[in-house]
Amino acid sequence: MGRWALDVAFVWKAVLTLGLVLLYYCFSIGITFYNKWLTKSFHFPLFMTMLHLAVIFLFSALSRALVQCSSHRARVVLSWTDYLRRVAPTALATALDVGLSNWSFLYITVSLYTMTKSSAVLFILVFSLVFKLEELRAALVLVVLLIAGGLFMFTYKSTQFNVEGFALVLGASFIGGIRWTLTQILLQKAELGLQNPIDTMFHLQPLMFLGLFPLFAVFEGLHLSTSEKIFRFQDTGLLLRVLGSLFLGGILAFGLGFSEFLLVSRTSSLTLSIAGIFKEVCTLLLAAHLLGDQISLLNWLGFALCLSGISLHVGLKALHTRGDGGQKPLKGLGSSPDLELLLRSSQQDEEDNEEEQYFVAQGQQ
Repeated sequence: MGRWALDVAFVWKAVLTLGLVLLYYCFSIGITFYNKWLTKSFHFPLFMTMLHLAVIFLFSALSRALVQCSSHRARVVLSWTDYLRRVAPTALATALDVGLSNWSFLYITVSLYTMTKSSAVLFILVFSLVFKLEELRAALVLVVLLIAGGLFMFTYKSTQFNVEGFALVLGASFIGGIRWTLTQILLQKAELGLQNPIDTMFHLQPLMFLGLFPLFAVFEGLHLSTSEKIFRFQDTGLLLRVLGSLFLGGILAFGLGFSEFLLVSRTSSLTLSIAGIFKEVCTLLLAAHLLGDQISLLNWLGFALCLSGISLHVGLKALHTRGDGGQKPLKGLGSSPDLELLLRSSQQDEEDNEEEQYFVAQGQQ
């Protein structure tokens, strides 16, 4: 009877993990293809990103209110000094990462975007070494070389290569390295009280919106103000469809953060990392099949080389965790970020405080 119960529990956990991974795939892959599809007809990716930020802020504010009502505990509110001095750099880096990523969809294919964004791990490692969050080891050098070599092979003689789009997404990956390094430093400051991801989301989004606004004003402001799709609309139905499409993208961005946190809270951050590797493969296969992205054998070999570097990095993290007696290292350099699991009790929140630190702002993508 006991063995049967253990088997049932194992099967149930496996089914639950698979379901959570599929939910994460739906939001993560879905928002990538959705943003690419939307930018084909709506050529204002920065405005789109700003609207997404507004939607995420709205949902995070509502979530804070719900949690506060259910737990009867006041949520953290930072002073203006701490807000502008400590949170603003992270918010600005996050805004540029997400904004440039969405901007690149105007020029490049989903496959090139996916591959180049995978190189963010390279920049994260570099900035982790600069800020002394990681120690220089031969294995880390090998990870960097594998990812850099894979990126070169994937872009070499690519028939659908676009310099402008590649520069945008590579810039986003570079800023992403700064973003996640600053995020880890921010979360290590326990006195701020931003270990809970829903509070971090709530505080980051307004500054992200303001940080992205000057870029939007310079490159899209005038064109958007004269566009018949928004401000000079003549068809109310068209306006509502456009706003509805943009709002749906914001919901997908919020859902991505929620599914990530749900997956890592019920399984582990290692599960999320491994799922992320296979997600990149699925994205490339779908891009080749649905969008007709042309990927040569050399490009596939480059992608495999890059994934081997990422897999090595994940494996090193797993060994490091096991070597620490099962204690989880501080998260913060992972994928995009976002929500609090509303069903958690306060006791579980304290016990899993390090797990929650994995998540912070986004988007994106």
